[in-house]
Amino acid sequence: MLLERLGIDLPIIQAPMAGVSTPSMAAAVSNCGALGSIAIGASDLDAACKMIAQTKDLTDRPFNVNVFCHQPAVADRQKELTWLSHLEPYFSRFASKPPSALTEIYKSFIEDQPCLELLLDLKPKVVSFHFGLPPETFILRLKAQGIVLLATATSLEEATLIASQGIDAVVAQGYEAGGHRGTFDPARADLCLSTACLTRLIASKLKIPVIAAGGIMDGAGVVASLELGAQAAQLGTAFVLCAESLADQFYREAMQSQAAYSTVMTRGISGRPARCLENSFTRLAGQYGELPDYPIAYDAGKALNAAAKKAGDGSFGAQWAGQGAPLARALKVQDLIEQLKEEMKR
Repeated sequence: MLLERLGIDLPIIQAPMAGVSTPSMAAAVSNCGALGSIAIGASDLDAACKMIAQTKDLTDRPFNVNVFCHQPAVADRQKELTWLSHLEPYFSRFASKPPSALTEIYKSFIEDQPCLELLLDLKPKVVSFHFGLPPETFILRLKAQGIVLLATATSLEEATLIASQGIDAVVAQGYEAGGHRGTFDPARADLCLSTACLTRLIASKLKIPVIAAGGIMDGAGVVASLELGAQAAQLGTAFVLCAESLADQFYREAMQSQAAYSTVMTRGISGRPARCLENSFTRLAGQYGELPDYPIAYDAGKALNAAAKKAGDGSFGAQWAGQGAPLARALKVQDLIEQLKEEMKR
């Protein structure tokens, strides 16, 4: 069974949310018998090493380390300058100027040999992949160390490829999920399958264990996922308001406002499709044409958010959230897990 492979008691996984999840959050989740997660895809090697070490200091239970496996960006100077020109009036509103150039702020794990060596050295119990899969040699070396591997799929086709590569379980990410879509190729048409549909489809067609993800906010949602054939449920938005979260005051206020009832799928913030609370950034990017590649476009988004926050405006942030956002609860992780357990029993 998957739970035994993961070394956990509860069929609950806290989603690895870059910029939101923390070592203290992951450790608290794991200490409650579920699986906590940290995301190192947006971190350099030193920061990644510190995050894993901090989590290990806070728990002796298994936890998940997530990496990004996107195709490296292709720079397009003209496209990048055009995007910056479009954003310039918004920077001016905050007495700031856009960057003179944009850079590829995140290195993909598929070409990050030092990150692979770090994982092989520190040996977290679980490693998960988002946006695709790493080279087969990476997969084989991680598996040889006894590390359990997970990978996100948004379609049966992606799940089939994941299973063929010997990954231990697939995270079935429904369209209602918050944050970045895990699609392998964002240029292809998205089937927009719901969590329920995708979970049932993969569980019925493939033998690989399934973890349902997207719109699951309470114990009833966890139980429903298990009834559909999943062996565990992954919750992300449900943890955003937790005390251990890195979500800033603007993000927290938006999550507890009417904005929670209106999430949108946008490429505007980072260059890749992601579900976000509707805010000033999603509106300004809504009608824009072709963006620079991910994560180059994200460089501009982060700069504009920093300028806006400095001026006291928090509505230009990457406020990732799923369609279940109105059900989020502002609790400590331990209290949230206890409530989830009680709801599952009921």
